Amino acid sequence: MNDLLIALLLGVIEGLTEFLPISSTGHLLIAQHWLGPKSDLFNIVIQCGAILAVVLVFRERLAALALGWRQTESVDYLLKLGLAFAITALVGLPVRLLGWELPETVAPVAIALIVGGVLMLGIERFLAARPTRATIGWNVAVWVGLAQVLAGVFPGTSRSAAAIFAAMLAGALARPAAAEFAFLVGIPTMFAAGAFAVLEYLADPAAPREDWDGLAVAFVAAAITGFAVVRWLMDWIKRHSFAPFAWYRIVLGAGLLLFLPY
Repeated sequence: MNDLLIALLLGVIEGLTEFLPISSTGHLLIAQHWLGPKSDLFNIVIQCGAILAVVLVFRERLAALALGWRQTESVDYLLKLGLAFAITALVGLPVRLLGWELPETVAPVAIALIVGGVLMLGIERFLAARPTRATIGWNVAVWVGLAQVLAGVFPGTSRSAAAIFAAMLAGALARPAAAEFAFLVGIPTMFAAGAFAVLEYLADPAAPREDWDGLAVAFVAAAITGFAVVRWLMDWIKRHSFAPFAWYRIVLGAGLLLFLPY
C-alpha cells in the first residue's frame, strides 16, 4: 500500500479513536500490525492533530475562558485545568525519562482494553443512581492529572477514558462536564507531549529519517476526523451512557487475545 495512503488511514484511525473511550494507542497498534510500525514521533504528533480538533470544537469555550480572566468562575476553571496538566507533567515526565512503561505489544493492550471496559461498566452502574453535577472540584483536577499518567504508562487504557471516568468518579460529574474537562486538559497535555517528542527527535542524530509528508497527511486527517467525532460524542453523551464503548473494549480485547499473536 502507498505510504501516503497508509498515513491517511492511520490519521483517520487516530481521529476516530482518540476521543472515544476505546484507546487510540490500541487501535494504532492493531493497524500497524498489518500496515507496518511507525515511530513514536509519528504516533504522538498525529495525536496532536486530533487534539487540534478539540481547540476547534471548543473555540468559543476557550475564547470565553481567555477573555473572562477577570471572572472568578473562568479563573477557577483555568486553575483546575492547570493543576491537572501540572500533575500530569510533574509525575509523567520522570516516568517517561525513566522509561517506565509496558511494551506496546498485543497482550498488555488487550488486557487494558478488557479491564478498562469492565471498570467503565462498574463506574457507570455505581453512579447511575446518584445525583450528578457539573461543577469541577479540585479533587477532580488531581485525579484527572493522575489518570492521564496512568494512561501513558499502560497502552490500551485510553487517555480520554481514564480522564473522563476519573472525573466522573471523583466528582460525581455528569458525562458532558467530565468529557469537556478531560478534552480541554488534553490540549496542553498532548501539545506538550508532541513538542517533547519533536525535541527528542531533533536532539538524536541517530534517529531514523521521518516521513514528514506522511506525518503531515496523518496530522490533517486526524484533525478533520477528530473534529467530527468530538462534536458527535458531546451530543451523544447527553442522552446515552458509555456502556456501548465499554462492551466494545471487552469484545475487542478478548478478540485480540484469541486471534493475534502476543
